[in-house]
Amino acid sequence: MLNITAIHHVAIICSDYAVSKRFYTELLGLEIISESYREERQSFKLDLKIGSAQIELFSFPETPPRISQPEACGLRHLAFSTDDIDKSVAILRSNNIHTEPVRVDEITGKRFTFFADPDNLPLELYER
Repeated sequence: MLNITAIHHVAIICSDYAVSKRFYTELLGLEIISESYREERQSFKLDLKIGSAQIELFSFPETPPRISQPEACGLRHLAFSTDDIDKSVAILRSNNIHTEPVRVDEITGKRFTFFADPDNLPLELYER
C-alpha cells in the first residue's frame, strides 16, 4: 500500500491565462506562490496556495476543449471549503459568476453549491 498523506496539487489548463489568473487570485483569493513563463512551451505556469495544497494553473497554445457536462467520465469537480457559503455565493454572483442553488448534503448535512471557472470547469463550495 502507498503511504499517501495529502493532496499536493491539482493542475488546471486554462484557455485565457489572464482571465483565469484573475479568477483564481482576485475572485477566489488564492495566494500566488510563483509564476513563470516557459518560452519553449509558450506556456505560463502559476502556482497557487490553497491550505497545504496547491493549484497549478497552466496555459498552452491551442488546447482542445474538455467535455465536463453532463457527468462526463473523469475528474468530476474540484471542491473548496468555506466558512460562510452565503457570503461566498453573494461575492460570486456580484462578479457575474452563476451559482447553482445552495443544497444540503443528505449524508453530512453540510451546505454546498456548484459554479464554474472561466473555462467552465466544475467547482464546488462546501461549507465547513
